[in-house]
Amino acid sequence: MHEPIIDALRRGAADEALAAAREAVAAEPQDPTSQRLLASALRLSGDREGAIAAIDHAIALAPDDANLHLERAGLLLKERQLDEAEAALARSIGLDPNQFPAYIVQAQLALGRGELDEAERLTRTGARIAPEHPQVAALEGTLALRRGDADRALAILSQASERFPGEPTLRHALGFAYLAKGHLAFAEQAFRKLLEGQPDSLSLRALIADLLRRQGRPGEAADELAPLLDNPAATAALRRTVGEMQLQAGRNEQARDLLVDAVTAQPDDRRAVAALVEAWQRLNDTDGARGRLDQLLAAHPQAVALWHARLAFEEFAGDGARAVLARWQEAMPGFVPALEAQIALHDAHDEADQAEAVARRILELQPGHARAELRVIDAELKRDPDEAINHVERLLAGADGEAAKRNLRQLMGRTLDIAGQPDAAAATWAELHAEVVPQRLPLPQPSAPRKEWPEQAVLDQPAAAVVLLWGAPGSLVERVAATLANAGAPVRADRFGAQPPVDLFQRYLTIDALAGGSADPAALVAEWRAALPARGVKDGQVFDWLLWWDNAALLALRPHLPEALLLVVLRDPRDMLLDWLAFGAPAPFALETPEAGAQWLAQVLGQVADLHEHDLLPHRLLRMDGIAEDPAAIATALAGALQTRLPAPPPQAMGPSRFPAGHWRAFAEPLGEAFKLLAPVARRLGYAED
Repeated sequence: MHEPIIDALRRGAADEALAAAREAVAAEPQDPTSQRLLASALRLSGDREGAIAAIDHAIALAPDDANLHLERAGLLLKERQLDEAEAALARSIGLDPNQFPAYIVQAQLALGRGELDEAERLTRTGARIAPEHPQVAALEGTLALRRGDADRALAILSQASERFPGEPTLRHALGFAYLAKGHLAFAEQAFRKLLEGQPDSLSLRALIADLLRRQGRPGEAADELAPLLDNPAATAALRRTVGEMQLQAGRNEQARDLLVDAVTAQPDDRRAVAALVEAWQRLNDTDGARGRLDQLLAAHPQAVALWHARLAFEEFAGDGARAVLARWQEAMPGFVPALEAQIALHDAHDEADQAEAVARRILELQPGHARAELRVIDAELKRDPDEAINHVERLLAGADGEAAKRNLRQLMGRTLDIAGQPDAAAATWAELHAEVVPQRLPLPQPSAPRKEWPEQAVLDQPAAAVVLLWGAPGSLVERVAATLANAGAPVRADRFGAQPPVDLFQRYLTIDALAGGSADPAALVAEWRAALPARGVKDGQVFDWLLWWDNAALLALRPHLPEALLLVVLRDPRDMLLDWLAFGAPAPFALETPEAGAQWLAQVLGQVADLHEHDLLPHRLLRMDGIAEDPAAIATALAGALQTRLPAPPPQAMGPSRFPAGHWRAFAEPLGEAFKLLAPVARRLGYAED
């Protein structure tokens, strides 16, 4: 739908681009991308004010899309003619000064299309005509930002803003440069100065609100946007955004009301529905949730997100859930997600034959459906493992794409294991890991053992709880994190996402820097604390799920973070290695060979043994052996470790089942050398020799 518009914009065909963009907007008026492209087409045709109105509409539909805000800043460029001195300079080098505005506009449009090389070429040409022009500086700074060079962008834009303090385009770009550097308060200040001259600007208020939220001030963020909600044209997306902020601020009733409005307007908005479910749950308003959702479903029986939400307010796999599921299937017969939910219900009641029958029905409707195939293969494994192996081989033969083939090969390993062929299973898994070593993180090299440590600081006044959560690959630490999150604990898993914090627990260099004495331990802890508000931690209380652990961190934690409690998730190290080999791990570490993984595990778990034996930091060891498949048991063990009470999460929060404790013994022959490397640390941690 968008390709004809982009093609016309690229060719400079203004009328064609504008016609195609208007057609796209008419077909999908709630699509922010169509509105954005309409803005570009209007700008190309010379209608700057219309372009700004279109991009503002796009922002109203997606107020938290940073790229839209950045593009709006570019649209503020006015086609200002050069003064006489600038024009004379242009003529002296053989360029037409009248073409300068066109170069600026075309460069901005190229930026909007993501064509950075073309934008740079046009900007260079504009700079030859008027090198000191503020619009050239704005483009140069924005280009540096888009290329990821925030330092250069900040240098260009800061200097230009000093020379041209009244240029709004420069101040916009400068705000984004501060944002890219993580200087949130400076970015807020830059955008607030712009807001003084444009008090009705939705885009500026949305930017400032997002900055407030990222600084750990969600209530102020919601208040910043609240006046815009009085406008009858306020979009459902804006109501959702403010509702989410109210939820973060603990204003649950206000959040609920806004989110009900947002979901009523857009019942398929999964994000708004999820936030509304959370608001109802916080208010313990099960009856209100059921009643409102039933009303919405009566009006929108095809809204999948609403059916999922409705199931959330029934006991898992209970009679109420069964009744809701029957209504869902009646409203959407043959709908695969509803049938998937039916399988979960059958599984909860140990109705294996019925679950398999539903899985086969799904495969009739959607051949190759991965989870249905797995369910059928699981049933075959229990009846006839050879039949299951043949089934996987058929799927492999017909698989398209490397990702699908890798998933099936991993499944083949599991199938071979159940069929009593551990040698072939281990070889299959090891081969899969070896193939992706270049795409994985290198294993953090553990620091050398040491005997002397700084004094453990003592808390002289109450402090917010800080729990550092870590488990080596194969420990099933992710199930502990899921249990904590289900209980509402402030678990931060952002270290495993696309935008991890940059602090002492994320940088590999921290280990050597602390161990070698080149790092300032106090500064590292201060840096970690300073980053918490941007991670959504407003009161200092946090469960920080770590990517790695090394005892070198004790050089900073013992004297400077006395409130920290380290929670280490453990299993028999040999079970951990086998689980890592078969299923991977949340931390995407490279596993070159089972022996290399075993050697590294032996070192890092040896540090855990040192920490435990000498009580080097307040800590708890949470052993998952024997409880890994029991959510209630995990919650009980975790509650005991933290001296609190925790509800058991629903079974589906635990993910697919894993090997039982002690399954490593079935692999004693193919993984014998690796297990020998782990035997000493297994003994130190209290596990039997064999």
